[in-house]
Amino acid sequence: MTKWPAPVSLSGTYASVVPLSPDHHDDLIEAEADGNLHDLWYTSVPAAAEMAQEIDRRIGLSNMQPFAIVDNASGKAIGMTTYMNTDPANKRLEIGSTWYRKSAQRSPLNTECKLLLLTHAFEELGCIGVEFRTHFMNVQSRRAIERLGAKLDGVLRAHMILPNGTVRDTAVYSIIAAEWPAVKANLSWRLQNTPR
Repeated sequence: MTKWPAPVSLSGTYASVVPLSPDHHDDLIEAEADGNLHDLWYTSVPAAAEMAQEIDRRIGLSNMQPFAIVDNASGKAIGMTTYMNTDPANKRLEIGSTWYRKSAQRSPLNTECKLLLLTHAFEELGCIGVEFRTHFMNVQSRRAIERLGAKLDGVLRAHMILPNGTVRDTAVYSIIAAEWPAVKANLSWRLQNTPR
C-alpha cells in the first residue's frame, strides 16, 4: 500500500517544508533552545536530549508525514510540522505537532508554511477537510489557527493525560474545501502585505 500523502518538498519565499530527516537534528536543537520551548507545559516540544528519538518516532509513524520547517534566508531548520492522522479514504488530514523557534513565531514563516501545506492538501491531495488541534489553554496557538481562517469545531474535554499529569482539553479546528478559496486569498494577501 502506498503511503498517503507521499513525501513532498514545498518551497515559498520565506519558508520551505521538506521531509524530516536526522540531518535536521542539530538545527532543531538550536531552534528548541530559542525560547526553551520544551519547558512549555501545554505543548510537546522535545528537549535536546530527546530530539533524535522524536525525529525517528515521527519518521516511523504510518499515519504521519513529518516535515522540517526551513528558513529560506538561513537554510536552517527552525521547527517541525506534520500531516498527521491521515485518512486517505475520507480525504482528510490534520496539520499538527507544529513548533517553531521563538524568534520565528508570529512571523511570515508560519503563514507561508501553512499556506504551502494547505495548498498542497486541498489542491494536490484533494482533501475535503484539514484539521488543527491544540491545548485549550494554548492561547497563542489557538489565535494563530484562527488567523489562518480555521473555524472551531468544538472542544474535546478531558481528552488526553499529559506527561506532567494534567488533563488536556483539546480545541479542534478545521478548514473545509468550500472555505479554501477565501482562506487562500486571505493568507496570500497577508504574505504580500508583510513588511520585508
